[in-house]
Amino acid sequence: MNLTRRDFYKLLWPFLGALALLLLAALPAWWSHGDHQAAERERNTASARKESLERRLRQARAEEQELKERARQFQDLQQSGIVGPERRLEWIELLRELQHRLRIPGLNYEFGARQPLPPGGGDAAHFVSPMRMQLRLVHEEDLLRLLESLQSEAKALVLIRQCTLSPLKDRNANDGLAQLSAECELRWITIDRP
Repeated sequence: MNLTRRDFYKLLWPFLGALALLLLAALPAWWSHGDHQAAERERNTASARKESLERRLRQARAEEQELKERARQFQDLQQSGIVGPERRLEWIELLRELQHRLRIPGLNYEFGARQPLPPGGGDAAHFVSPMRMQLRLVHEEDLLRLLESLQSEAKALVLIRQCTLSPLKDRNANDGLAQLSAECELRWITIDRP
């Protein structure tokens, strides 16, 4: 079969109609593709926002945990007596009680003036009260027990700067029990509330 020009004219309208229908069929596909891309962009934006919120939530929880830990540490310091005013009278009573409890033959001490420590960051003010202590001891272990008891029972942070232990020079002048003499320098640290 041979197609003539007239046949082409007859097929032109159905061809244009088919082309128009094809374009009409492609239009919803193109429209839905655009909607799909917009929905995907919105989903990505929502996902990024969700990740950002989750990250901020994790950070807030970590900060809350850190604040709880610091509050617990502060309460521990407060209960131990490190935070608050200086309690020299309690320290003196503790020294007398330890001398009696540990049966230390001789204990002399002298507290120096309370001095501020250089700021270490934060609002709290740190103070140091130096103390010089002379002891007459029966045994070296008496000194260790006294220092350990001071550090665990005192209402301050007690730092031992140095201790010198030596045989007692004049044994006739003492009560007969003491064999050693010791001289120690201690630092009593307290923290005032901001």
